[in-house]
Amino acid sequence: MHPRRPRAPRASLVCLVLATLLVLFFTAPLGAQSTDAAVDWTAKVDPWVLDTAGESLSTEFLIVLDAQADLSGAQHLRGKQAKGRYVFAQLRRVAEATQGPILRQLAQADVEHRPYWVQNMIWARGDRALVQTLARRSDVARIAANPTVAFDGPVNRTPTGATPEGACPPTLEASLVHIGADDFWAQGITGAGVVIGGQDTGYDWDHPALRDAYRGWVDGDVDHNYHWHDAIRSGGGVCGADSPVPCDDNSHGTHTMGTMVGRTDTVAIGVAPDAKWIGCRNMDRGNGTPATYGECFEWFLAPTDVAGNNPNPDLAPHVINNSWGCPGFEGCTDPNVLRTAVENLRAAGVVVVVSAGNSGSSCSSVSTPAAIYDASFTVGAVSVPNDTIAGFSSRGPVTSDGSNRLKPDVSAPGVGICSSVPGTGYASFSGTSMAGPHVAGLVALLIQAAPCLEGDVDAIEAYLRDTAVTRTSTQTCGGVAGASIPNNTFGYGSVRAVMPPAGFCDTEVFRDGFESGDLSAWTTP
Repeated sequence: MHPRRPRAPRASLVCLVLATLLVLFFTAPLGAQSTDAAVDWTAKVDPWVLDTAGESLSTEFLIVLDAQADLSGAQHLRGKQAKGRYVFAQLRRVAEATQGPILRQLAQADVEHRPYWVQNMIWARGDRALVQTLARRSDVARIAANPTVAFDGPVNRTPTGATPEGACPPTLEASLVHIGADDFWAQGITGAGVVIGGQDTGYDWDHPALRDAYRGWVDGDVDHNYHWHDAIRSGGGVCGADSPVPCDDNSHGTHTMGTMVGRTDTVAIGVAPDAKWIGCRNMDRGNGTPATYGECFEWFLAPTDVAGNNPNPDLAPHVINNSWGCPGFEGCTDPNVLRTAVENLRAAGVVVVVSAGNSGSSCSSVSTPAAIYDASFTVGAVSVPNDTIAGFSSRGPVTSDGSNRLKPDVSAPGVGICSSVPGTGYASFSGTSMAGPHVAGLVALLIQAAPCLEGDVDAIEAYLRDTAVTRTSTQTCGGVAGASIPNNTFGYGSVRAVMPPAGFCDTEVFRDGFESGDLSAWTTP
């Protein structure tokens, strides 16, 4: 008779079981616990990925996880800083809690990859076998395409001049007078204290019209940490890849930023000349990808140092200009690939201004991310002084995602707009890319004039819609007559800079006005 072995304490048994489970987890094939062999994995994969991946041919793609952060709590917070901190914390928490197994699987497969938290996704490069393995995972919602996309550039460019007078009118830019920016300036409202972000082909920060407004330029010293990010990992043209300083390899970005904040000693070209700007390059010589666009959105939500470390949501801009699109015919076959990122910026109190596109004049030509999203404030283009819709300006409704959503939201000057280009030059461009920056600059003026608007995206957009000059069209799109307000040609109309009335930020007036959804009683278009 053998002596009975003493019973292990209950705590020891628990530790033994946990240790055994950990050993099994880390020694079993990664992903095995969450793989469903019965799943039709191809249904979760964008057709572009299937077409470009092979047994020995790798392609790049975005692994979008099923778990996405619930940011509904942000709507109960007041102020941009509180919202930004909350959204940042929630997004990071969900990404850190759910991405680990996939990241280990990718590392074990020795493939290139990069995680993102602005929406819970991971960029990777691999072959068809890897795509199949990932798509079978129950924690993966879809495998999205990440093609290189040529941006919708200006429809017209004039030769550049060494001074504004060399290529543009020698007096105040006509489009700024048209929207009434000079009326704000006359009352001391110039955008001071407001930060505008731009993601584009890059920016020539040292341009005479932009340097003083760059947030990284202080008292003659420059520091690019938290003020500049480059999402381009290879190529990059004259800027190279991972540029540590703001650089523009195309001229498009420098031009759009000039319309937002530009100023010189002799001529005004920017709507909000005393606002500060920060920038992210999302395109390599005019070619971006959903990953580079998403990376810039992430950086704007919580800017980092130049090395990409130490994100700080307190340094996020108040408004972001996006003069680019991601068309399906060039590979962005998933129209919702960036929708969550845009919605998350909005939840953080950041206004996302997006150009409508230059595919007009046909109906439903507002068809590309991010212009199609409800969370984007989409801008069409008009010519001045008559607010005539530009023939190239894309129209709604949005049919590419099945929503039939009315777009654009508003319109702004976008024909023959004079602004800065790299070096010391100036040029006149036309396109909805030129219209969007007018609205982003106007947001900056409004926030300075009425600080209670800071972080309240709904209120800012409502104000812009309500104070726009209504414009009608003979064109009926999506069953909405052009004589209706809003319509799918102009949206709610052509934007105007209307000073918020006295008492606008009084708690009772501000609350009651927006609860009723009618601002007409206390604004004067």
